[in-house]
Amino acid sequence: MKVEANKKNALAVMPRMVVSVRDKDGHDNALVVAYGGNCSYDPPMIMVGIVPSRYSYHMIKENGCFVAHLLDASQKKLYECCGTKSGKDGDKLKEYGIKLVSGKKVNAGVIEECPVAIECTVVDSIMTGSHEMFIGKVEYVHADKDILTVDGKVDLSKLNLI
Repeated sequence: MKVEANKKNALAVMPRMVVSVRDKDGHDNALVVAYGGNCSYDPPMIMVGIVPSRYSYHMIKENGCFVAHLLDASQKKLYECCGTKSGKDGDKLKEYGIKLVSGKKVNAGVIEECPVAIECTVVDSIMTGSHEMFIGKVEYVHADKDILTVDGKVDLSKLNLI
């Protein structure tokens, strides 16, 4: 069962992640990002880097939000699907049976099977050469109930992250 986690300091480290985005017409996509992590604890914000040539780039630019997902080590198929196949070539989410539900606070899909999903609104971005780093204010953190501390923080030691 998913419950809302404490947004402040929810994650101390950002491991490999899958980011989901939605375009202005409601089409969803997800991709693996090589660069991502916390960039502010107060207010809680994370950043994700996307190469402008990637299919998802226009989606995050148009819609101004994203969802960052942490994956369990058992989710290698999901990770490989999102990291090796482009949305330009077809609907990889449908092809691989990846189901999304709409975010609670942002207009982007949430992969429910992931132990942690972090809904973010883009508040700024910066080109750093090959990548545009999108800074997202954390709006909502979905987390499996059994990985939370008593004060609602995500306990990364309870996860076997990919």
